[in-house]
Amino acid sequence: MNIWSVIFSPDFLFTSIRVMTPILFAAMACMVFVKGGIDPIGTEGIMLSCALAGPVGGYFTHSALGGVVFAMAVGVVLALVFGYFTLILNTNPVLAGIALNTLSGGLTVFTTYYLTGNKGSTQNLKSPVVPEIQIPVIKDIPVLGEIISGHNVLTYLGLILVVLLTIFFWETSTGLRIRAVGKNESSAKSVGLNVMKYKYIALFIAGCLAGIGGAYMSMGYVSFFSRDMIAGRGWIGMAAESMGLGVPWKITCSVLIFGMADSLAVRLQMLNLPSQLIQTIPYVVTMIAIGIYSKRSMSGKKN
Repeated sequence: MNIWSVIFSPDFLFTSIRVMTPILFAAMACMVFVKGGIDPIGTEGIMLSCALAGPVGGYFTHSALGGVVFAMAVGVVLALVFGYFTLILNTNPVLAGIALNTLSGGLTVFTTYYLTGNKGSTQNLKSPVVPEIQIPVIKDIPVLGEIISGHNVLTYLGLILVVLLTIFFWETSTGLRIRAVGKNESSAKSVGLNVMKYKYIALFIAGCLAGIGGAYMSMGYVSFFSRDMIAGRGWIGMAAESMGLGVPWKITCSVLIFGMADSLAVRLQMLNLPSQLIQTIPYVVTMIAIGIYSKRSMSGKKN
């Protein structure tokens, strides 16, 4: 097996879509935060808490849907708490985000131990998972079917939400007002918009998206929660949002690049390369991509 046979294969692209899913939800959540003029730095912590909330909710409701809904609810609560501290109490967003991320790291370990007696994972909880589905007709098409069909329900939901968010922010009055508030709060106030109202709507939507992304990690990507399992995907989502310039389809393309880098890291493990080196690939790609984006942005400002 060589690197080219690894990359140019339907299985590689299938895996890329699979691993990009949580990053897509993270990036969409960051996009909504930014559209509302809110710092998205707490996305990582929100997703981590929601990754635990999904299996816990699924265990008590005996339903995968119940688990996802509970994860979304936790995501909304944490987003609103972050909003309360930053918007009402005027706490520094960076400090509030660091606090939220740190709190999530400790709280998830404590909750996992309290519920299962295990600090590392929730494998003792028999919680349902979100199913994978085969798309009729498409599944029978050679190559295309192998790439597109057979993904988790939440993967398809994420792609649908990209379209819906595009419509929401560019075609609806509420979406346009959120963008106006995020772009220039003073101007929005001057025309009579309730700034706090639209910021909290943005917080609600972003919390839901981060919640679904967290739930996917523990109810789709794998079937249980494990300690620190988000592993920087919230930060990568922030990078993807910046690279995509706040435009959903561009963000999706950026997310796919990161997904392919992550997939490549997984596939290269078959080539007996040092695992420590392979695991750095997604993060190296992230730094390179951010560097290219920053250079282009500075060049654009000079011109």
